[in-house]
Amino acid sequence: MKAAIIGGTGYGAVELIRLLKKHPNFQIGTVVSNSQAGNSFSDAYPHLSGLIEQPLEKFDPKSLSETNDLVFLATPSGVSGNLVPQLREYGMKCIDLSGDFRLRSAEEYETWYKHSSPPENYLNEAVYGLSELYEEKIKKANLIANPGCYPTAASLGLIPILKSKLADHESIIIDAKSGVSGAGRGLSLTAHYAEINENLKAYKLGAHQHIPEIEQVLSDESGNPITVTFTTHLVPMTRGIMCTTYVKLKNKLSTENVHQIYDEFYKNKPFVRIRPVGTIPATKEVWGSNYCDIGLHVDPRTNRLTIISVIDNLVKGAAGQAIQNANIMFGWDVRMGLGDVPIYP
Repeated sequence: MKAAIIGGTGYGAVELIRLLKKHPNFQIGTVVSNSQAGNSFSDAYPHLSGLIEQPLEKFDPKSLSETNDLVFLATPSGVSGNLVPQLREYGMKCIDLSGDFRLRSAEEYETWYKHSSPPENYLNEAVYGLSELYEEKIKKANLIANPGCYPTAASLGLIPILKSKLADHESIIIDAKSGVSGAGRGLSLTAHYAEINENLKAYKLGAHQHIPEIEQVLSDESGNPITVTFTTHLVPMTRGIMCTTYVKLKNKLSTENVHQIYDEFYKNKPFVRIRPVGTIPATKEVWGSNYCDIGLHVDPRTNRLTIISVIDNLVKGAAGQAIQNANIMFGWDVRMGLGDVPIYP
């Protein structure tokens, strides 16, 4: 099958290229970049010289539908909301890596993203693509809203304890840190080398667009309306996300008790690795892979659970999960094309 990529010169797109290149069932189809149409992909990314030499093309939904079986949209928010309806009119299956279809409420989308919402019928059609939770819905989907990087790490870390009804859902604090690639390839003062090097800074306090996404999935899975305290930080590394999450437990539990809950919940989910008791994961240990590693600790003094969840923001937080969802859509093994061992050191 041929997979098209729209938004061809961003970090999400180049990671899709890397992963699709070795996928046994996908060929890389049309790569769309309106701003660089006519140039070769390797002009934007010289490390792909001799590997990906096809020209970048302009967006043409009819042509895309005639030559591709699936479209990945790796565009900024506010762009795919306009493109997906055109692609769906031609019957194209779409996986959107931006945030345009993650929220069910058009009003909430416009509040947090500061853009006009996509048409509501497409918001209703979209299936939220948190692969470990919604496999049955993803199998039947034609439009998938690929989760954000922070929500993937935070949600996978929290959902097992919330579904167990053993946690106080009003006490959730998520302290999240991300590498600079999460800001994309565009130039900005935030990601400027002199600004981020040897520096650590919090940003978007109480205003990050991933807050409603996290609250939506946690509310769905817990059966309770949930609000979270969510603070994001930018750290001077290229890849990686770590969410350190704190939640008060209702009953006296040990780390071993909680570990058993998580082991059971993720026992058939190959990309979630629950670390042994006493072991805490680091971002470097999932670098370049589609794994989410989770470490757990219950403080007996406070009866508070600390959850450490780490992912590579460009793989499990973007392109890798998108391909995992594509595998589910087409009935393939979820691990297909995603078997990379994490790169270390």
